[in-house]
Amino acid sequence: MTPTRFAFIKAQWHAEIVDQALEGFTQVIDPALVDVFDVPGAFEMPLLARDMAASGRYGAVACAALVVDGGIYRHEFVAQAVVDGLMRAGLDTGVPVLSVSLTPHHFQPTAHHIAIYQTHFIEKGREAAQAALAIGRARAQLAA
Repeated sequence: MTPTRFAFIKAQWHAEIVDQALEGFTQVIDPALVDVFDVPGAFEMPLLARDMAASGRYGAVACAALVVDGGIYRHEFVAQAVVDGLMRAGLDTGVPVLSVSLTPHHFQPTAHHIAIYQTHFIEKGREAAQAALAIGRARAQLAA
């Protein structure tokens, strides 16, 4: 039987935006069924996601981050490493690991951009929850 709990990992960079993904996720999945874990940034998510998935406690693990161009390095390599790591965590453990990791091209920390991405992260959180439930249903049918 698939565990009925869910793990939600969120990066703390731009937490005022990223935390909204959890809000959307828990609009679909009962918050009492969600264990929340904070990590410093996106790069730290894959390792914890793998550990959460391998624990056998969770039916799915969702991860949220906002990776922006900080002007010091190319954010694309961070985003690619994170998404690849999350995919590998899911494939290696057999537990769905879902990404709500966005990499906008021209993010500016203005009130306008923050508001746009907060709203967007709520929707992406809902979509991740719906995907977690759909994958769980499909895998239960497969096992039947």
